[in-house]
Amino acid sequence: MKVISSSILLFFFLSLSTTILSQSNKIDSLKIELQNHKEKDTTRVNLLNVLAFSHFSRDMPKTLEYLDEADAIAEVIHFKKGEARSIYIRGITETVQSNFDQALLYWTESLKLYENIGYKKGVATCYDAMGIAYKRKGDVRKSISYYKKAIKIGEEIGSDGLSATLLNLGAAYEYLGEFSESISCLKQALSIAKTNKNEQGIAYSLNNLGIVYDHQGNYPLALEHYKESLHINEKLEDSIGIASNLVNIGIIYKIQKHYDKAMKYYEKSLEINERINNKREISATLNSIGSIHMENGDYKNALKHYIDALHISKQISTNSETPYILNNIGEVYSNLKDYNSANRYFIEAKKISKEIENKETLCEAYIGLAKTHTNQKVYDSALSNVLKAKEISEKSGFLNCQKDASEILSEIYKATGNYKKAFSSHQQFKILNDSLFNEENVEKITQLEYEYKLKQALDSAKIKELKLTKTVKTTTQDLEKSQRNLLLGVIGFLALTLLLGAFIFFLKLRHEKSKTQNIAIEQKLLRSQMTPHFIFNSLSILQGMILNKEDEKSVFYLSKFSKLLRITLENSRDKMVHLKQELEAVNNYLELQNLEESQAYQYTILVDETIDESLFKIPPMLIQPFIENAVEHAFKDKIDNKRIDLKLKYDGSKLICTISDNGSGIDAQNEDKKKDKTSLATTITSERLKILSKDFNTQGSISIEDRKKYNEHGTIVTLVIPYIKNENKQHILSR
Repeated sequence: MKVISSSILLFFFLSLSTTILSQSNKIDSLKIELQNHKEKDTTRVNLLNVLAFSHFSRDMPKTLEYLDEADAIAEVIHFKKGEARSIYIRGITETVQSNFDQALLYWTESLKLYENIGYKKGVATCYDAMGIAYKRKGDVRKSISYYKKAIKIGEEIGSDGLSATLLNLGAAYEYLGEFSESISCLKQALSIAKTNKNEQGIAYSLNNLGIVYDHQGNYPLALEHYKESLHINEKLEDSIGIASNLVNIGIIYKIQKHYDKAMKYYEKSLEINERINNKREISATLNSIGSIHMENGDYKNALKHYIDALHISKQISTNSETPYILNNIGEVYSNLKDYNSANRYFIEAKKISKEIENKETLCEAYIGLAKTHTNQKVYDSALSNVLKAKEISEKSGFLNCQKDASEILSEIYKATGNYKKAFSSHQQFKILNDSLFNEENVEKITQLEYEYKLKQALDSAKIKELKLTKTVKTTTQDLEKSQRNLLLGVIGFLALTLLLGAFIFFLKLRHEKSKTQNIAIEQKLLRSQMTPHFIFNSLSILQGMILNKEDEKSVFYLSKFSKLLRITLENSRDKMVHLKQELEAVNNYLELQNLEESQAYQYTILVDETIDESLFKIPPMLIQPFIENAVEHAFKDKIDNKRIDLKLKYDGSKLICTISDNGSGIDAQNEDKKKDKTSLATTITSERLKILSKDFNTQGSISIEDRKKYNEHGTIVTLVIPYIKNENKQHILSR
């Protein structure tokens, strides 16, 4: 399901100062100047308009209060320029509330006033604003024409509003999937904003660049831009910017399957948008929340949020967002196997996407239709739709759509008996999936999150320090003559508070590092269990069977391989799994290895009679790495009579697993390795057992011995496994 990235469009008015303190001082000084300037003249109208503009993204009622007074004075004194500017800002307030037609009426009126007095800078700002309205309404090509009119005038007069218009033009190109043009415009906007020290322009440019990188599948770079933008918007107290950043960050976490974290960001964004009555963003955020329910299999709640989002989107005529929501509703019905309803929504999304030239939603609609037609076994239609999606996604660089298209093509070719193309498409799917969710991306995102939290904490400490310094200075002036001793006490207390705060921050930082370390161990463990070497060998064996036309054998081999892969991935998501599931994964692995006659060996899996496999839950992926070590390393010099034995017994309160082989032995294997190289499975499992023993308050350990000390050949591994015993017996289905 697709969520709607929240691009921010910038209304040009004036450049605010670079820091939070100078911005606050600027607004405070304007308020003081307004209080002192009682005369109802052009100066007061200008002051009111500047204050109105500075408040629209944080305090809408105050904006309208300033505008009412500015309108009244401008009309009495016949100040057309001030009147035009007040009308222009009213258009902004309507846009924030998604009343785009009313906004266009205001800007048309303001444009006429500016043209009558020959004020080109005002004309350019109106063209820019009208472009924003048409973009929100879904007429993106028309919005681009207005942006270009504004840029032409801005270049003629040397306007400092070029940054805002370039930013808006970049957002329009991003919507059309024309990413190279978008990035060019946004980087120009960012450069001008930095030169002018316009922090709001910098923040908005960073956010919109993040959206482009998100669509291109570069999630770490997207998240880096979003968090930098959020950091600036929080300092500026820009509600619109903050809400947009929050929902975009939530989208990245949703893609990474951190659904709880994504939901928190969505809910914060929804709260802000509801407070400022930003209907377009309310609709987009409801759509995002629906996508989380969808991922969790809660189709009822997902459909409710999608329908609410669609109702608001149609109510405010935002065609630019409607196809995203239609595609998501279609996906819900597809999962509910109501394929006719699903197709209706996908077809409507396709129609609107073509009208507004949204390549991304058009691609998603073709993908949705291809999926439903595949499920309905209408393979010709499915193939036609998926090939259209593939063509669009490759031209525009939509990696997610390319990945989905490759997966569907693999299913279609497999179902129609074209196994060679099915295998090729599956390989392409795997390559694309790995490029989106590789280890480097995951680690980069984790590091960005840590750096952002640290930066946020340091800024918070800096602001507190400035406030404390100001308090100390004021107190010193007031108490200088008679209360020096009390002042020293206050300073000592403040210093102690800072030290205590620093200590608490240190503890929190150490806790975050510990959590990151745990995540890294889990990722290493999954990689050690299903190695690329094993997967590659399995696929190579399968390819050989297919080319040799060993149909029955290849189907049996593929069934075993897919079952093992599915069990492994499912078990890796859970912290504890039933013992029966873990043993089933081990058995599948052994069976799969034994299908290759050149590697055949005997094996046994013995479970003590006192153990009920359906009652015990253990951490997943503890046993298989050692089975795999035995297969890969123990029998290098052994041709036949190869044997692996696995035994589980319940001794008192300990669950003990032994894995033995009759191979060369651990001592001989270590001599063949580099002296400083240790077993990855042993190292990871040892680290993991330490953590699990603390979490479950049970004993866990590992020991590896060479069987020559017992006058035997081979290696024996003994695992003491932490476990949970469920006294209420449950039936576990075999997979």
